[in-house]
Amino acid sequence: MSTIALMGAGGKMGVRLATNLKGTDHDVLPVEISPEGQKRLHDETGLTCVEQGQALSAADTVILAVPDRLIGKILSGFIDQLKPGTAVIMLDAAAPHAEVLPERHDVTYFVTHPCHPPLFNDETDPAAKTDYFGGIAAKQHIVCALAQGPEQDFAKCEAIARAIYAPVMRSHRCTVEQMAILEPALSETVGATFAQALADATRAAADRGVPYQAAEDFMLGHLNILLAVAFGAQPGGKLSDGALLAIKEAEPVIFQDGWIDKVFDPAAVKASVASICR
Repeated sequence: MSTIALMGAGGKMGVRLATNLKGTDHDVLPVEISPEGQKRLHDETGLTCVEQGQALSAADTVILAVPDRLIGKILSGFIDQLKPGTAVIMLDAAAPHAEVLPERHDVTYFVTHPCHPPLFNDETDPAAKTDYFGGIAAKQHIVCALAQGPEQDFAKCEAIARAIYAPVMRSHRCTVEQMAILEPALSETVGATFAQALADATRAAADRGVPYQAAEDFMLGHLNILLAVAFGAQPGGKLSDGALLAIKEAEPVIFQDGWIDKVFDPAAVKASVASICR
């Protein structure tokens, strides 16, 4: 059991975490500066915010449910108030990888992030099938990194991560640098860009006369089997000769040469997180 100061408790992510923590043995001390956020938290969870100093003086763990660009500034504002041994949990690797965290060697810095519910899953409950973000009903995996602090703090912080993102299946231990490769590089620079391109292409098909719903159904259905084949989820699955030819002809039109190396170059990843934190 930990006493947790939840900073940004009235924001979208803060309310999600507060909701999940409320059903655990952890003592949650919500902190939120905006009246709107305070009301939202109380209306949705029944929790009442406390004064920041009160929360920090009692907490052995601090969760920062605040925007990446504000983490360095907010944490610098109260880092001297934390008790030695306090664990500070961040929800993204951008700030630690961009090296904007204040120096204090007697506190722990821990990072955790959800993988979100997997595309290929065994969910049957309607609420779980439509929980695309996770942390409500659908099971998901998470990634965690101990950025700074004693090894024994990993298990303590990972247990909290499992609580805030519940229900959790696998928890993957990574380094902060590896988490930055996963996000923003893999999930946003590549994944989000590809997702937007797929949606744009679907609308382009509709602009050329295909009924939009037909185009959407066709794209999403094909993505299901294409991704299953690409990631090995379809037993014995392989692409047709026609599909392989289409890929070969399309790659030089759609992609720049060496795009993977450019996206995952360490300097490019560092520049991306630095931009996020600005």
